[in-house]
Amino acid sequence: MSAPVFSRLILASASPRRRELLASLGARFEIVTAPVDEHEAEDADPRALVRHNAALKAGWVAARHPDALVLGADTTVFVDGTVLNKPADLDDARRMLRLLSGRAHAVFTGLAVRAQAAGLSEDHGVESRVYFRRLDDAAIERYLAAAHALDKAGAYGIQDHGELIIERHEGSLTNIIGLPVEETKAILTRLKMLPSSP
Repeated sequence: MSAPVFSRLILASASPRRRELLASLGARFEIVTAPVDEHEAEDADPRALVRHNAALKAGWVAARHPDALVLGADTTVFVDGTVLNKPADLDDARRMLRLLSGRAHAVFTGLAVRAQAAGLSEDHGVESRVYFRRLDDAAIERYLAAAHALDKAGAYGIQDHGELIIERHEGSLTNIIGLPVEETKAILTRLKMLPSSP
């Protein structure tokens, strides 16, 4: 059974990092953002939370563009049984960085693939681990002065002066950035949405 043919690919995300990572695969795509209320409960199961939010975004866009293949994604940081989403302000960012200091934590991304006309609905999840350096208040202030922390889960980006705060990582680097490229490439290749797809 051959894969369905889609008229276009839509990324249901405003994230510039996801846009760059998807473009690195050579994919031709549009961007449509979904004005949905994402779940952000700190006591949520992080795997379920990112899959739910990715599905919310992809489902909203797919309902309005039924002929397209829609890719939604959501990423969060998880430590001590607590979900760390985007910080509310710089004080919240400081709190998160203190919590992560000197420790390992998990980064989860949910991927949702939707195509309404084709009846396609898939959900995937990827996990990586990040090990932080021990950070004193001065190190935290240096990082916050250098990086844009308020638009990122956990108040940091591994690609955004991450060497100031991160010792090492395990698993997919692009998952930590926000879109696991290996998983995404496998999905889009199977669905014949990449230039090199047979």
